[in-house]
Amino acid sequence: MKTLKTFAALLVLLLGPQSFHAQDENNKWQFNIGTNAVDFYPASDGSDMYLGNKMFDQFFNIGDHYNIAYALSQFRVGYYLGKHFSLLGNLSVNDIAKYGNKEVSNSYWGLDMDLKFSPCKAEKKLKPYLLLGGGYTWYGIQDAGNLNGGLGFEYWLDDNFGFYFESTYKHTFDPNVHRYFQHAAGIALRLGAKDSDGDGIVDKKDECPQTPGLEQFNGCPDSDGDGIADKNDDCPQLAGLAKYNGCPDSDGDGVIDPKDECPKTPGLAKYNGCPDSDGDGVVDNKDNCPKVAGPVANNGCPWPDADKDGTPDKDDLCPHVAGPKDNKGCPKITKEEQAKLKEYAKVIYFKVNSAEFTKKTYPVLEAIIAIMKKYPASNFRIEGHTDSTGSDEYNMKLSQRRADAVKSYLVEHGISADRLTAKGYGETKPIASNKTASGRAKNRRVEIILIE
Repeated sequence: MKTLKTFAALLVLLLGPQSFHAQDENNKWQFNIGTNAVDFYPASDGSDMYLGNKMFDQFFNIGDHYNIAYALSQFRVGYYLGKHFSLLGNLSVNDIAKYGNKEVSNSYWGLDMDLKFSPCKAEKKLKPYLLLGGGYTWYGIQDAGNLNGGLGFEYWLDDNFGFYFESTYKHTFDPNVHRYFQHAAGIALRLGAKDSDGDGIVDKKDECPQTPGLEQFNGCPDSDGDGIADKNDDCPQLAGLAKYNGCPDSDGDGVIDPKDECPKTPGLAKYNGCPDSDGDGVVDNKDNCPKVAGPVANNGCPWPDADKDGTPDKDDLCPHVAGPKDNKGCPKITKEEQAKLKEYAKVIYFKVNSAEFTKKTYPVLEAIIAIMKKYPASNFRIEGHTDSTGSDEYNMKLSQRRADAVKSYLVEHGISADRLTAKGYGETKPIASNKTASGRAKNRRVEIILIE
C-alpha cells in the first residue's frame, strides 16, 4: 500500500493538479491505478470439486480464495463518450496461487475493453457505475476470450483525486480457463479539462476563459477589487459601488467620477457634477463671480450699472445718469425741454425757395443739438411745411428738402441718424391762413416732434 501511495503522489506531481477536473465532455480522460484480486471459487455451478457449489458462494472470503499478488497490478485509461458513458481500456497482472481450494502457481494477464455507465453527474462525490465489455485472459500457458459484466463505485475526494472499488464477472469461452470474478480497488485521477487562462477554472465553467479570474466570479477578474466582476464593471480599474455598476462617486453627488467634471466637489447632474453656488446657471469653476448671480454672457458676474438705475451699462445709453429702463436708462425729456425745442424750431429760417439756412439759424440749431444730446434715448420727427404759394408738387419737394437739411445738420453734429426721421408735408398742414402775408409766414415752418 505504501508503494501505491508513493506512485499516486508522483503521478499527481508530474501531471499537475491544474490539469485534473471532473470527467465530462470537456474532461474526457481518466486514469485508474490500483490492485486486483482474482477469485475462481464463487464463479462455479458446483461441478468442480475445488470451487463453490453455486454462483457467489463465499463471495467475500478474501483470505481463502482471493489472489492478490502486487500492490500495483491494474492500470486503466478511460475516455468519456458522452451522456454518462465512457470507454475503458484495462490491463491487469497477477499471480494465481489459489484455484478455489487448490494451490496452484500460474501467471495471469488480463486485457479488457469495457463500456462504463455512470448515471450521476460529474460533480457528485459518490458515483456508482456499471461495466459491460469483453477482453482476453492469459492464465499460465492457457488463454481465452471473455465477456465482462460488473459494477463498482467511485468516491472523489475533490475534483482531481478519488478511489474506486469494483467487482467484475468474467465469463470465459475456453474450458481450460475457468470463468472468474475479478475485484479491483485503487485511485482514480481525472484530467483533460482545458483551462486556457490557467486560473484553475475550466473553460466550460469560465465566463472569461481567456482572462485569469476568480472562482467567485466564475473565472472573471475583478481588477479593482470592488466585488464587481470586470465584465459587469463600467469602471473596471476604479473601485466603486454596485449601484453605479462598479464606478466610484467620490463626492457623493450621484454623478460617477468618470462623468463628473468636479469629482471632488458635490454638484448637480445637469452640470456634469459641478456646483453652481449662486444658482445663475454658470458652474463655479467657470464662474468669475461664483458667490454672486450673473448672466452666462458675462461669465457669471452681474453686469456693471454705474448709475444704479437698474439698466446695465451695456444697455444704458446714459450709463452715468440714472433713467428708467423703458427709456434705455436715460432720463426722459422734460416738458420744458420739449417746449424749448418747439420754440427753437420756429426760428429755423431758410433762404427764399431754398433749403439753405440763413446765418441767424445756426445758433438755433446748436441749441437744439445740445438738448438732444442730453436725452440720447429720445427720438424725434422733423417736419417741413410751406405756404400755398407755388404748385403743390413744388411745395412738397421743398418741404422735404428743408426737413432733410435739418436732419443732415443734426447728424453731422453728433446726433444719431437712428433717432431722427424727416418728413415734408408741403402745404397740407397749414396752421394759419394762406391769404395773408402773416399767415403764410406762419405756415412756412419746421417742427420737431418727440416720438414717444
